[in-house]
Amino acid sequence: MAEHIYLDNAATTPILPEVLDAIRICYEESFANPSAIHTAGAKARHEISKARATIAHAINADPEEIFFTSGGTESDNLAIQGVWFLSDKASRKKICHSAIEHHAVLDTCMFLAKHGAEVQSLPVGPDGKVLIGEALERIDNQTLLVSVMHSNNETGVIQPTEEIGATCKKHVALFHVDAVQSFGKIPLDVEKIQCDLLSISAHKIYGPKGVGCLYIREGTPISPILHGGGQEKGIRSGTLNTQGIVGFGKAVEIAINDFAAENERLTSLRDRLVRRALSEIEDVALCGDAKDRLPNNVQLLFKGLEGETLVLELDRLGVFASSGSACSSESKDVSHVLQAMGVPREWARGALRLTLGRRTSFSDVDRTVDSLVRIARNIRKLYKN
Repeated sequence: MAEHIYLDNAATTPILPEVLDAIRICYEESFANPSAIHTAGAKARHEISKARATIAHAINADPEEIFFTSGGTESDNLAIQGVWFLSDKASRKKICHSAIEHHAVLDTCMFLAKHGAEVQSLPVGPDGKVLIGEALERIDNQTLLVSVMHSNNETGVIQPTEEIGATCKKHVALFHVDAVQSFGKIPLDVEKIQCDLLSISAHKIYGPKGVGCLYIREGTPISPILHGGGQEKGIRSGTLNTQGIVGFGKAVEIAINDFAAENERLTSLRDRLVRRALSEIEDVALCGDAKDRLPNNVQLLFKGLEGETLVLELDRLGVFASSGSACSSESKDVSHVLQAMGVPREWARGALRLTLGRRTSFSDVDRTVDSLVRIARNIRKLYKN
């Protein structure tokens, strides 16, 4: 069989050799607890400081505003719960989130609703973008926090975060952005977005799993959700994952250095995939806005087919893809993202997410489309018979 083609980079990415080398060296040379006051501990702290500075620079933040976590889910929880539990609930109880958020945000908001939060969902249009008019109406002087992802993890559609950020600032509401999918792929500037909190995860950018960070703008009132040794200025207790953080920093360094060229390459690959699929496959559509989307994300909808079947058939041919978010892949129901967009069920059930990466080539794209042409044709023949 030909070499496998990995097109599930939105779920996770393979760790880069340079990142792996940096982690290995750190295990060998900077293994001490970074909280220790001796020289070995200081060396580990120094490595952490370098990574913190690299990540801060990538989003136009101050290194002191970067707090390391175990990943995107913890960062989202810390942002939302941390703001809620330290807030003055007498004057502001409303938390707004977009209808297409990751479950790390949705489920956290549902949890806080049991603790008195007034949770409101911001609707999206058929293009997958938050309806800015509706958002501007719902964000008011009673709003404590707004959480809107920078780009959606299923469709790849980029959200109007700058407009929402400006509205939040007008009403003195805090603004949290889940940038797990966007970071390292498109420009991110916390000053332009005017966000107070921003979540990032290392394993989406060819770094290690189990490490991420939360940007917290200086002065943002937030309470820890983990209690213990008081690491990260008391915001996130627990011995710091020095090796993971070093790998995270290295992955960010590589992403910054290769940003323009890789963005252009992935956009070309994405557009070729979309162009061929729409012209050569019957009853297929691109999900979400065709322009304002991540350079590596293609979500196709196959009318009358099952996304899971397409994934399994592609797997049989050596192509790895997904039918939606990997975090909810066991769910048999239609994605909440597609429901929020108003996608008809006969199309939504046939969702297929193809997310390109550093290892993806033009021949990979062509082989994938060729496979999809055959798979869709064969399945539809069976249905007709």
